[in-house]
Amino acid sequence: MSTLTGKKLVHVTTVDMSLVLLLGPQLRAFAEAGMEVIGVSAPGPFVQKLESWGIRHEPLRYATRSVAVGQDVMAFVELWRLFRRLTPDIVHTHNPKPGLYGRVAARAAGVPGVVNTVHGLYASPEDRASRRAVVYALERAASQCSGAELVQNPEDLDMLARLGVPSDKLVLLGNGVDLKRFHPTSDEQDRRRARADLGVDANAVVVGTVGRLVWQKGFHELFAAAERLHHTRPEIVFVVVGGSDPEKADAITPEQLAAAGRRGRIVFAGSREDMERVYPAFDVFVLPSHREGFPRSAMEAAASGIAVIATDIRGCRQVVAHGQSGLLVPLRDPERLAAAIEELTLDPALLRRMGAAGRRKAEAEFDDQDVVSKTLDAYERVLRSARSPTRRRMPWSATRPS
Repeated sequence: MSTLTGKKLVHVTTVDMSLVLLLGPQLRAFAEAGMEVIGVSAPGPFVQKLESWGIRHEPLRYATRSVAVGQDVMAFVELWRLFRRLTPDIVHTHNPKPGLYGRVAARAAGVPGVVNTVHGLYASPEDRASRRAVVYALERAASQCSGAELVQNPEDLDMLARLGVPSDKLVLLGNGVDLKRFHPTSDEQDRRRARADLGVDANAVVVGTVGRLVWQKGFHELFAAAERLHHTRPEIVFVVVGGSDPEKADAITPEQLAAAGRRGRIVFAGSREDMERVYPAFDVFVLPSHREGFPRSAMEAAASGIAVIATDIRGCRQVVAHGQSGLLVPLRDPERLAAAIEELTLDPALLRRMGAAGRRKAEAEFDDQDVVSKTLDAYERVLRSARSPTRRRMPWSATRPS
């Protein structure tokens, strides 16, 4: 029997969508390992799905993705009270804000095991120095409250080590997807069915992307490339899968989407939970994002045997092997993005070779079962450390309630 059997595990995110779409396979795996799994986030439409898996949800009513320091303070207090009531064995935090106040609240509440996943430091080398200084200082401080820092991206791992986060806390986690769910298909019927569902002609050349409708995902560049190619390659159709995100300051308005659709040949497909049925419609996948940790959509596309074009930034560099499984293009460069799309879509044989290489890379590096195994190992390690008589306690941390 595993030492984790019967242990109470709490995962904290900002919104319930993250618990289901980003962490769902992992949470189910932890439950199958015998743990009592609880998700904590702002309540929303995904709670019902979470509970259908037998995973309890506790609402975090003050959680917000907006810039709201007052609400963040209230969320910290709310979490501290929740942890005191639930008395979990392990608290696992995610996302920038819950990752900061969640680690502190868990340690202050006397939780034995505190684990954080760094999905992508909220500052990158491309950001201004003042932003990097604030983000790095907060991450360094919050890491003192955790027993393990699971870092998805090796570039972030190097940065955290340089910031002085102890090496025995740092784990290169990577990222993964369900390789059985996302896989290549040679069935022409699947392709035609997927295109018909999107309202796209079977003979079109389809360039797809998946992401929240915020400008940070590179939609300025994508829309400009679509406009350019609309005149030179009218057979190319862009398909955008993703929902609105009105809480974010850079949310794209319906009026802006409509304007982009008038200038380029773009289909806005909305949010989808059945992406394994959508990817067969794509000839090539693009992700011109400005910031990523380790992009799941690009991994799913690669696992589905689709060539990927992405910006040459942290996260995308880990998914795309330039010239082999796809192409990396400069940040904020719509002309180079359009040229890369044109280059690949004019060479179907190259697309097939790159798609096959992407699948091989996914099998070697993007298996979500590896992520689950590394995370379970981290849980066991932090609990062993918590039982150690030499464990260093924070001077202000509470005694775990009986």
